[in-house]
Amino acid sequence: MAGSYNRIILVGNLTRDPEIRYTQTGKSVTKFTLAVNNPRNKEEVTYVDIVAWDKLGETCNTYLKKGSNTLIEGRLVIRSYDDKDGNKRKATEVVADNMQMLGSRMGGNDDGGGYGGGATAARSNAGAPLDDRSDADLDDEIPF
Repeated sequence: MAGSYNRIILVGNLTRDPEIRYTQTGKSVTKFTLAVNNPRNKEEVTYVDIVAWDKLGETCNTYLKKGSNTLIEGRLVIRSYDDKDGNKRKATEVVADNMQMLGSRMGGNDDGGGYGGGATAARSNAGAPLDDRSDADLDDEIPF
């Protein structure tokens, strides 16, 4: 019998700034929505709720903004809950294990938020972004 595998990779843009909250035990949880376009039909957009915990959530809250082009890797979770009126509801979301900021660091005409060109990544077990250089350091690395 084959095993199970639950992995999802999405690339899209944030629809609004991330929202961070803290559990009663002090764990941070950040939520945001990623708009993902269908490559075959540009008018078809899927909106996916993303949840990031602990250090990864704090990193997402610090660096991501509305419009940021971002790669999210994680697992699909479908959970049931009762709403305030007692009705059964389901929530479908991706619990992020890895986040990579895409796009330009140079301010100007980028897509609204990115850091990185792929240079900056954060994993759920990492304490901080991998690339903590200032923007001035990047000027020497740009070939044009």
